[in-house]
Amino acid sequence: MKLGRIAVPTPDGEQIRLVAAQPEQGRVIDLARAYALTLQRKAAEPERARALALALLPGSLAAGIGGGAVFLDAAHAALAAADDASLAIDEVSWRAAVDAPVIRDGLTFEQHIQNFHRIVAKAQPARSIYERPGYFKGTTAMSYGHNQVLPYPDFTEALDWELEVGYVVGKSGSDLTPDTAMDHLFGITIFNDFSARDIQGAEMAIGMGPQKCKDFGYGIGPWVTTMDEIDSIEGLRGQVRVNGEVLSDTKVEDFVYTPAELLAYVSISDRLQPGDLIGSGTMGFGAGVEIGKFLKPGDVIELELEGVGTLRTPVSTERQKAPWWPEPRTYPHEAWVL
Repeated sequence: MKLGRIAVPTPDGEQIRLVAAQPEQGRVIDLARAYALTLQRKAAEPERARALALALLPGSLAAGIGGGAVFLDAAHAALAAADDASLAIDEVSWRAAVDAPVIRDGLTFEQHIQNFHRIVAKAQPARSIYERPGYFKGTTAMSYGHNQVLPYPDFTEALDWELEVGYVVGKSGSDLTPDTAMDHLFGITIFNDFSARDIQGAEMAIGMGPQKCKDFGYGIGPWVTTMDEIDSIEGLRGQVRVNGEVLSDTKVEDFVYTPAELLAYVSISDRLQPGDLIGSGTMGFGAGVEIGKFLKPGDVIELELEGVGTLRTPVSTERQKAPWWPEPRTYPHEAWVL
């Protein structure tokens, strides 16, 4: 099943609805509406049917996943009324496919690691990259869905994209092993870890991980494909297009650490939560920095991943200027006295 989130206007403001996407039929199914109809056909009163449907199939995918098997059972049952609760797929307003409680982004593909360090760092990758699966935590507040416009932040001249597999967690778990970790995976999506490359180096030198070079926007979507539809993550093909021009063809291969190892490592002395999103890290030649091309205002970036679909992101035509930016302070040149 392919599960996504759309925005529906109401008198009380925007409401988020969970949908099952059926791109081959050109439609999405409003799951709560469909499930309510199936309950009414079993003699449920309309008001109670709607309340039960929204409880089991809320606008929050993370909350829905937290319902366990009952959630997917209800989603599949809702399809019995699909014809009466469908919307044209090209006419809906998408939002980030999952409202993740936590976003983590990994670094697991050898080709991208080598390309990045050869082009940007001009040095060999750090040994620690090969000693454990590295990852950072990003904001959950600036996630964009399919066809949502990404504001172009004024503080960068090197806006980059990154084609990644987004691993969506299905159930809680701590201290997992690679043998058990994949049992906790609900599905996969496309994760676009947008990056401001020209400020990334300065921020990383602080020693606290990425900040503004990452947290202005993450693309997530167009939907989440559940694992029962994915034979294997390894080998999935991807493609990058900007303004319709193919810039890169890539593939899920050359793991330094596998998805199971990344999930297991994240869970050590921590807890995976339903709906958490963990980025795989960029696929080889899945970023503009690897091919010498960054995004400009007005560009349209499309990331395609086999088994999922295409995540399309228009970039704003005008730059978004920050109301304030910090002034550099005096650097202490005097030698430290120990």
